[in-house]
Amino acid sequence: MKNEMSLEFSSVSENEAFARVTVASFITQLDPTMDELTEIKTVVSEAVTNAIIHGYNNEANHKIFITCILQDGEIELAIKDHGIGISDISEARQPLYTSKPEMERSGMGFTIIENFMDSVEVISSPDKGTTVYMTKQLSKTKTVYN
Repeated sequence: MKNEMSLEFSSVSENEAFARVTVASFITQLDPTMDELTEIKTVVSEAVTNAIIHGYNNEANHKIFITCILQDGEIELAIKDHGIGISDISEARQPLYTSKPEMERSGMGFTIIENFMDSVEVISSPDKGTTVYMTKQLSKTKTVYN
């Protein structure tokens, strides 16, 4: 059985926690371990923060979109913005790379996401936005939905 949810919210930093908790609440029906839950919350936080800071330059009048699909114990996440995009995705995915060094950003967002997820795909076009597609197979497979 497949279960899906979509979320749309304003690009303000206060909504990062909302997005993280909402996705975590949705995936609890698969009975993830505490480590898996923490990892999912972390990747949502990183991707949403990237969209706010890098995609939208901290401008609050934009939207961020999350889709989460649960199927056969696997989580498929897509986090999308319509921001400035990434001109060089391979460079952006390098550890310690940041487009905002003046903000003292660590440049570890994509590295963290890649370490916690089974697969990560970044699709981006300058001035059209970025979508980060991620999947993770949970260690326990529970396909019964409440």
